[in-house]
Amino acid sequence: MAEGSVTNLIRKVVFKAEPYIPQVPKPKKKISLQTRLIWSGLALVIYMVMGQTPLFGATAPQFDFLQFARVIFASQQGTLVELGIGPIVTAGLLMQLLKGSDILKFDFKKPEERGVFQTATKLVTYIVIAAESIVYATAVYGPGVHDPYILYVMIGQLMGASIIIMLLDELVQKGWGLGSGISLFIMAGVAQQILWSLFSPLPAGDGGAVGIIPYVGQQMMNGDLSNVLFRSNQLPSIFGLCLTAGILLILVFTQGMKIEIPIVSTKYRGFSAVYPIKMLYTSNIPVILASALTANAVFLGQMLWANFNPRNNNVFMNILGQFDPTSPSTPIGGIIYYVTPPRGLAVAALDPGRAVGYILFMVGIVVLFGKLWVELGGLSPKSAAQNLLDADVQIPGFRRSNAPVEALLAKYIPSVTIIGSMILGLLSGVSDVLGVFGGGIGILLMVDILINYYTQLVREQVEVVMPRLGALLGRK
Repeated sequence: MAEGSVTNLIRKVVFKAEPYIPQVPKPKKKISLQTRLIWSGLALVIYMVMGQTPLFGATAPQFDFLQFARVIFASQQGTLVELGIGPIVTAGLLMQLLKGSDILKFDFKKPEERGVFQTATKLVTYIVIAAESIVYATAVYGPGVHDPYILYVMIGQLMGASIIIMLLDELVQKGWGLGSGISLFIMAGVAQQILWSLFSPLPAGDGGAVGIIPYVGQQMMNGDLSNVLFRSNQLPSIFGLCLTAGILLILVFTQGMKIEIPIVSTKYRGFSAVYPIKMLYTSNIPVILASALTANAVFLGQMLWANFNPRNNNVFMNILGQFDPTSPSTPIGGIIYYVTPPRGLAVAALDPGRAVGYILFMVGIVVLFGKLWVELGGLSPKSAAQNLLDADVQIPGFRRSNAPVEALLAKYIPSVTIIGSMILGLLSGVSDVLGVFGGGIGILLMVDILINYYTQLVREQVEVVMPRLGALLGRK
């Protein structure tokens, strides 16, 4: 089927299906910042309550298939948010890849074309939700369920909860809330993990508390501080706390690095500002896309292993991945072994080659997705130049046309894309291997999300004076 016919077919399907798709309407007028914060808080509370609500009929599985991706997917095992934002991210990744490869052709400059693409993405999300719910419930919880009706109820719960999560994200994104529901849920999940690592009083395997602060207190009372620097079984330690603080400082410093290009308004005489090109130009999107792709690949590998190669005696399947039969969540060989991090110094020391391989893999895949996202996300020099012209601003000393502005931006954007993606991949890989609180990818996402929220709050003030310039600066 030709590329154009595929796009036309999608348009026809969207046109017929759109009236029947549940959607959150946009507010009729822009609501106040206070009200948007309240709606965002409400969406977050609903999500967190779902994360504490057990999945009816579920029994503890032999191992957690999604353990390595819980932070990325903002999910909780055995609860209504078992799948988290996984289906939304997976569907978005699939649609962006189809558009980036020109299999789907949409002109995002036209609002109606962008609307068709967004509705098509929502349809694909429903399909992914149904597929992941059926596969996950059947493969993970199915073996422990003897009543098929209970299995059907679990599938329904996973599908219903995932649809609610999708609508909550849409509620926040369409202007009722602030920012993105996905970002909000990820940030809350990472913050929860960090607080747990710091303050949890529950007992751990080494006889002390899980949280490093109560553990240090216990050790001080016992007069023995020899084990607070490093702890066994990847438990929170002083080393992990210092490493987490160091990574946070590096991220905040790196986020502040940018190239500033002077701009002046063509409508308001005397107004001047700067157009920032951040070192981390692509934000956290490449990390999310790379992590989602890896997570889905590892999940598929685990499923194939559990069903076709549980004894690691299939030569072909062993190339994909091998797992420890006594601890099925632990990879011991194959491609999957090298694309999952050896968490903690003790584990990394057992196989330094795996640790180095994982870090290089993260750098490479984040750079790849960074370059891809610049083209797909409207961040290329050509798109950025057009955005400047559309915002009624120009660069002093350059003609107000696309070609010279695009040439200037092309000197910086490709370079910062590669350098910034390498920094993100390196920090993520090293943090995962060394065991920071909240996980390497989680820390990256949380810091970037917090800074983006700060930027959005600043933009709210700028838009009062110059709406189009505020929207332009908000893209960075």
